[in-house]
Amino acid sequence: MNQNSLAVPRSRAIAGAAFMVLGGVVFSLLNVVTQWLTMELAFPSASTAFWQYAFAFLFSLPFLRKVGLSAMRTNYPWRHLVRVVFAALGVEAWVSGLASVPIWQAIALVMTSPFFIILGARLFLGERVGSARWAATAVGFAGAMIILQPWSDSFTWAALLPVLSALLWGASSLITKSLTGIEKPETITVWLLVLLTPINGGLALAAGFAVPTGAALALFLLAGLLTVVAQYLLTLAYASADAAYVQPFDDLKLPLNVLAGWLFFGYAPAGYLWLGAALILAASLFIMRSEMRREREAA
Repeated sequence: MNQNSLAVPRSRAIAGAAFMVLGGVVFSLLNVVTQWLTMELAFPSASTAFWQYAFAFLFSLPFLRKVGLSAMRTNYPWRHLVRVVFAALGVEAWVSGLASVPIWQAIALVMTSPFFIILGARLFLGERVGSARWAATAVGFAGAMIILQPWSDSFTWAALLPVLSALLWGASSLITKSLTGIEKPETITVWLLVLLTPINGGLALAAGFAVPTGAALALFLLAGLLTVVAQYLLTLAYASADAAYVQPFDDLKLPLNVLAGWLFFGYAPAGYLWLGAALILAASLFIMRSEMRREREAA
């Protein structure tokens, strides 16, 4: 295969959108595997988080060997540590949520993350957040609320766990964005995988450590591989464009996860699913066209 066929597109708008959408596809498959482990196989949530990222680290070893030890070097260890602590706690909240609520409901709730990320991008990264970005994020969130219909469902503490994970992952994503200008994507990805394993291991030990066998072991191997691919795509998305721009494309994870939940678990969310999904898709396409127009004008 010609190496030029793997080149990143010239347009930062297209590159950022493409990486985020591809990451959403991989994450939807990962969510199916995670929910199967926690719901169908009743594997403990804390141990699920540990084994998922432990195997992800093992899958990253050939990659680390290829890029060399230089990929592990950093002048910002504390920034990496804080970022991964937020990410690890977000993983714990997310896996615990998937053990209790359907995929579509968890995804709809975690879509509150654009508010956290865009606000943080304005306050801490100094990014310009124009009216188009605010509007697209709001429309995407409205689409999620139409699908979720919180006014007709009774919320439990477990249902709020995805919201907590959205807050924690939003903080982690902002730190990721701050690192993309001073670190290579490979360094950011590898350090996440390396640090998540011991942190999640400590949390698993505190909650009662469980060792997978049989079908659970096979699913954890798959989850580890999907985690490596998804995290790298997410890092490339934030490296390609502003956090406030690429975030609305993350809204596409809703229809992707609804489809995955229906195919694998038979989840059929009540409410105006397709209306909400249409709003999310329209918001993502609108902001991509707006960003591409800005790039043409600046050229």
